[in-house]
Amino acid sequence: MAEKGSKPQGPPVVLVVDDEPLLLEAIGRELKDICEVHTAASAAEADLRIAERRFDAIVCDHMLPGEQGLDFLIRMMDKIPSTKRILMTGYTNAEFISRCTTIAGLSKCLVKPLRASDVAGAIKSSLAS
Repeated sequence: MAEKGSKPQGPPVVLVVDDEPLLLEAIGRELKDICEVHTAASAAEADLRIAERRFDAIVCDHMLPGEQGLDFLIRMMDKIPSTKRILMTGYTNAEFISRCTTIAGLSKCLVKPLRASDVAGAIKSSLAS
């Protein structure tokens, strides 16, 4: 594990959290050439992955079994503040999206339906900032 504050070596490491296996698979295929991708189907599973290694970015769906994605990302903001956080949601309410972006310190909020290339673009721009 890299020391806190040190520059990561190699490609960015990204955790994608979603309970839709087909979406996880599509995002994994899209990202495989630009980063190391890990997946989880729930916030609880994501917690296990985060205990094992450091991630440069976390992309998380809002509607998950158990803990909601927004609540998970708020926890991650406190636990690992340097990790970029991206929320995927089916909600199109601008006030909800603005509120989420602020309270979870999101780099991006993506509205479903989306393409895997949308997620790849969001990760690239988030990690560049």
